[in-house]
Amino acid sequence: MPIAVGTIQTLGFPPIIAAADAMVKAARVTITQYGLAESAQFFVSVRGPVSEVETAVEAGLKAVAKTEGAELINYIVIPNPQENVETVMPIDFTAESEPFRS
Repeated sequence: MPIAVGTIQTLGFPPIIAAADAMVKAARVTITQYGLAESAQFFVSVRGPVSEVETAVEAGLKAVAKTEGAELINYIVIPNPQENVETVMPIDFTAESEPFRS
């Protein structure tokens, strides 16, 4: 089954928490990475089946839009990323995310 990666980047921490919460509640996805992208910009990445990641990212974007003062910087969904991308970039499942894998 193809697994996708979806990432949302926002200005500020509250909207990224709202996005992460909405993403895992809306679809069968697992948070694999989150962090500080640069000055006050945060990101969250999820993995799961392509249709689930698409649904999760849509829900995350709606949550960001509802968050007071939130600013969406960027987002992307990549269906079935190439193995090299998974190996080199921090998007694959980790020991911390594995217990929550959907």
